[in-house]
Amino acid sequence: MAAQKNGMGHNNLNNKYDLIVVGAGPAGLIAAGRAASQGARVLLVEKMKSAGRKLLITGKGRCNVSNDAYQSAFFKNIFPNGKYLKPAFGAFFSKDIVNLLTQEGVETTVERGGRIFPTSNSALEVLNALMSWVKKQRVELSCNCRVVELLVQQGQITGIIAERNGQKEPLEAKGVVLCTGGKSYPATGSTGEGYLLAQQLGHSLVQTRPALVPLITSGSLAAQLQGLSLKNVSASLWINNKKVKDEFGEMLFAHYGLTGPIILTLSRHAVDGLLQKNKVKISIDLKPALDENKLDARLIRDLDANGKKQLENIFKGWLPSKLIPVFLEQLQLDGKKQGHQVTGKERRQIMLLMKNFEFEVTDNRGYSEAIITAGGINTSEIDGKTMQSKLVKNLYFAGEILDLDANTGGYNLQIAYSTAWLAANAFIKLNIENHTTK
Repeated sequence: MAAQKNGMGHNNLNNKYDLIVVGAGPAGLIAAGRAASQGARVLLVEKMKSAGRKLLITGKGRCNVSNDAYQSAFFKNIFPNGKYLKPAFGAFFSKDIVNLLTQEGVETTVERGGRIFPTSNSALEVLNALMSWVKKQRVELSCNCRVVELLVQQGQITGIIAERNGQKEPLEAKGVVLCTGGKSYPATGSTGEGYLLAQQLGHSLVQTRPALVPLITSGSLAAQLQGLSLKNVSASLWINNKKVKDEFGEMLFAHYGLTGPIILTLSRHAVDGLLQKNKVKISIDLKPALDENKLDARLIRDLDANGKKQLENIFKGWLPSKLIPVFLEQLQLDGKKQGHQVTGKERRQIMLLMKNFEFEVTDNRGYSEAIITAGGINTSEIDGKTMQSKLVKNLYFAGEILDLDANTGGYNLQIAYSTAWLAANAFIKLNIENHTTK
C-alpha cells in the first residue's frame, strides 16, 4: 500500500519503501506521484528545504509547462539525440501534463511558438498543483534530506544512505529513481551530486557544460548598448569563420555581452566551439527582411530624400537611437555630415554593418545563469524503453541528469515529465504488478 502520510516535517522516516525518488523537481514529483498512484510505497527525498525550487524560476517565473508541437518538432529541438525519447513521449506527452494540471485546477494557454503556459502566468500555481497531486497519491516527502550513497547488492539497488540533521541512516527500497537535475542554477539545489552517485556505480558522464546561457563578448561594444532589446533580427553563429547556425527573433545587449532568446538558442554550439578552442563569433543582421541590394536601394532613396539632413538624424529612420552613436563610431562617420555628402563607399559600409554587426564570443556566464545543463549521464547506459540503468537493476534516471537538453520552448520540462513517468511505469511493471507490496 502507499505510505499513509506526507513526510514533510517528519524526522522519523520509515526505513522500508518500494521506491525512493531522489530530487523533488518536476521529474521527481512526476516519478513519485505516478509510482504511488499505482500502489507503490514511495519516498521522495529533497536536499533543499522545499520542493520544486527550480520550477518556480522557469519561464521567468511564468513556467513554460510544455509545447503543443508534434513529437517530430520536439526531436529537432533536443540534443544530442531527440529520438531516444520516443518511448518516453509515447508514455506521457504534452497533452498528458496539460490534462494532469487541468485535473488539479490549472488552466493553460498556448502562446507563440506553441509554448504552453499556465493562464495565470504563475509557476507557483503549477508547483502547487503538482504538490497537491503528489500528496493525493500519498507520497512521503522528506526535505532537508541528502542522499550520500546508493546501496547495491549483487548488481541490484537495495536502498540509499540518507543524511538528515547531520545523521546518516540507511533506507531500504526495491528501486531508486535519480531525478537530481544538472548543474544549472545551483542556488536551487542542482549542483551535480546525482552525477557522482551514478558514477560511483560505474556510470559514465558526458562532459557537462552550461546550455541556454548568456554569452560574454570581447571589447566594450555590448556594454555601450546595455539594455537595448532588438526584435525581428537574425543572429548567426560562426565558428572558425564558418557559419554553423542562425536564429530569428529577439535578443538583448548586456554589460558583459549578448543574451535573449535567439542568443540562448545559439549558445549551446557557441559553448562547444569555445571548449574546442575555436574562434567563435556572433553576427547580427539588423535588417533580415532585406537582402544587400534591397537594403542598399533603401539607403540610396533615404539619403536622396534627406540630402540636407544630418546623418545622425537620417539614422533614426534606420536604427534604434542607442545604436546610432555606436554605428557612427564603428564606421568613423561624422554624424553632422549631410545626407548628400555621404559617399557611395560610406553608404556601402553602413549597409554591410547593418547586415553583419559582429561580436567575438570569449566565454559564457556559467551555470549560475544557464537555464539548463548540456551533457550528463550517458544515455547509451540507460534503456530508453524503461529509463532503467543497464548496469544496476532497479536504478532509474529521469530529467536533466541525463545527457539530453533542448532549446527553449517547454521542451526541457517535457523531457523531465516524460522520462519520469516512463521510469515509474517500468518500475511498477517489474516490481509491483503481480506482487503484494508490504
